[in-house]
Amino acid sequence: MSAMQESARPARFITLEGGEGVGKSTQALRLAERLRQSGIDAIETREPGGSPGAEMLRDLLLSGRTRELGAKGEAILFAAARIDHIDQKIAPALAAGTWVVSDRFADSTRAYQGTLGGLDAGFLRALERVALGDLRPDLTLILDLPAEVGLARAAARRGAGVASDRFEAESLAFHEALRKAYRDIAAAEPQRCVLVDATRSEDEVAQAIWDAVSYRLLGSTHAA
Repeated sequence: MSAMQESARPARFITLEGGEGVGKSTQALRLAERLRQSGIDAIETREPGGSPGAEMLRDLLLSGRTRELGAKGEAILFAAARIDHIDQKIAPALAAGTWVVSDRFADSTRAYQGTLGGLDAGFLRALERVALGDLRPDLTLILDLPAEVGLARAAARRGAGVASDRFEAESLAFHEALRKAYRDIAAAEPQRCVLVDATRSEDEVAQAIWDAVSYRLLGSTHAA
């Protein structure tokens, strides 16, 4: 593909989702780097966080200090962080023609505070209308892994003596239900979502992700 054709390609917004320890952060970094190696301007980011205001809220949300606010209060705070993230980082990048790869986005609120927190779907849709406007991911890669495996990976990543965050500290039953919530999202929106088997090696998962991005967004010229 010529440089002129590459520059004419619209910027895309890709999100990676899944439970704790599935490898989203690693794979988001790898995907953004592979896009850049393919001649596509791309940045990686994360939620909660990704912009100065959102990073301040990240510390608050993951500390567990907001737990007493309940699922609705936490969802509103996540939405506030998301608004800043979109306004300060995601939207400007897309407008400049840069692809954005985000470790988590709105599906995390659907899964954590929606399905597991019992929030009304209408409330979440209203919150998304306010926070997202017309922005939706072009592709969402949902990394799927048994909950006990993900939690073990998360613990190994933290290292000995490091406390788990607000969500990692939840019960195994919570994380098993979280996995189901993500699988349900993937099944409900197959045009947007791809379920990726995260039990495989890091390289194999990275290749599966690249194959999905190539097929859905790039075409066969980048599939190798």
